[in-house]
Amino acid sequence: MKDTVTEVVAALIWEDGRFLICRRPAHKARGLLWEFAGGKVEPGETGPQALIRECREELGIEISVGDVFAEVTHAYPDLTVHLTLFNAGIKSGVPEMREHCGLRWITAGETARYDFCPADREIIEKLGGVWKNGFEKPVRE
Repeated sequence: MKDTVTEVVAALIWEDGRFLICRRPAHKARGLLWEFAGGKVEPGETGPQALIRECREELGIEISVGDVFAEVTHAYPDLTVHLTLFNAGIKSGVPEMREHCGLRWITAGETARYDFCPADREIIEKLGGVWKNGFEKPVRE
């Protein structure tokens, strides 16, 4: 495991009581697992800037970034990530599979049906009681 921590951001994009999840391509690390949309923060970027860029590149959408929803640090065998999950909303566009091999809009109660990346699953488990209560926090524009 590397000593450095990689900063990663993700979007909790809500629409009509559901949120967007993406399936990683088979050829990438943690291939075919589900995750929240997002990616690595590049040098000189803020978390929200990175999230806007990642959603534009990977999904073809423009988003508005809201408050931090949750954070977790997770050690994978190949790297350690600090994942910050932001509330987000779509400003324009319709999500398309530019880099992922699957996209789904799911409810909080459906998370158990999907095999998530461990860091994303850790956030979901950490917020288990919140999900069960049907929590939904829309983005403030």
